[in-house]
Amino acid sequence: MGTKSVGLRRFQSVTAVGLGMVAGVFAAVAAQRNTLDAINRRLERLEEQAGHQQRANLAMQQRQHWELLSKAMDNPELTEVLDIFAVPVTVQKRRQYLFANALYTNLLSYHRVGNLTKEEFYKHARAMFQNPIVREYWYATRHLRASLKGTEEAEIGQMIDELLLQLDEADTDEWWVVGEPPTHE
Repeated sequence: MGTKSVGLRRFQSVTAVGLGMVAGVFAAVAAQRNTLDAINRRLERLEEQAGHQQRANLAMQQRQHWELLSKAMDNPELTEVLDIFAVPVTVQKRRQYLFANALYTNLLSYHRVGNLTKEEFYKHARAMFQNPIVREYWYATRHLRASLKGTEEAEIGQMIDELLLQLDEADTDEWWVVGEPPTHE
């Protein structure tokens, strides 16, 4: 009987040690999980701050773009610096193209900072490109967009090209129903 009690005590000791080790492992895993959760929360905050900074940078760039275009549109000598169009244009047409560029860039920036979904961007662009001068500008700058392969801007430019093709081929005067806006971001 003495052997049974020693064996039982050893078993209980081994079991207690085993349970203690398991409890220790669980405590370590829980502490590690809390640390990982804290790190994840910190990373999310940093990503959010980076997103805010990126939007602020885009807004600043948009402001600078507009200021430069405004100066060029106000001064024919500066307008000549921006003669980047595929066909020769008059000073008046160049100024109109620069304003069309400003409108398009504004719409694109509005999308990039998250104020418009791609679907909303498409619908606004569909309305904007009803203007023949905006379309002329688009066609006159096609060669510039050709170098943007693989970028978001190239993808959006292709979307506009397809939209304009659909608008040109449409059998309806109801331009607002032409084309299929993208439904995913």
